[in-house]
Amino acid sequence: MDDMYVGAMKVRMIVRESHSLKDKRQVLNSIQDKLKNGFNVSVAEIDEQENRQMIVLGIAMIGNESQHVRNGLEKIAQALRLHPIAEFVDQTTEIY
Repeated sequence: MDDMYVGAMKVRMIVRESHSLKDKRQVLNSIQDKLKNGFNVSVAEIDEQENRQMIVLGIAMIGNESQHVRNGLEKIAQALRLHPIAEFVDQTTEIY
């Protein structure tokens, strides 16, 4: 069997300008759509669903080379750091 690597990244972001869950959802949906379409990854909000300003994303990527998966997740983190509305707080990444 060929090698298979799964990368999992948890990202926390703050939407300081969000005054409601509806405001947060607009930003969240935009981020999720861009990640899914631009990087071909799975994305889900995994925590803080009821917090109007905090976004916690779980992002998963699969590949046949661990370095490819690691580089892909790092590119995603870089893209999220440049988001114009949501402020990047931190990330944790694991490759299995």
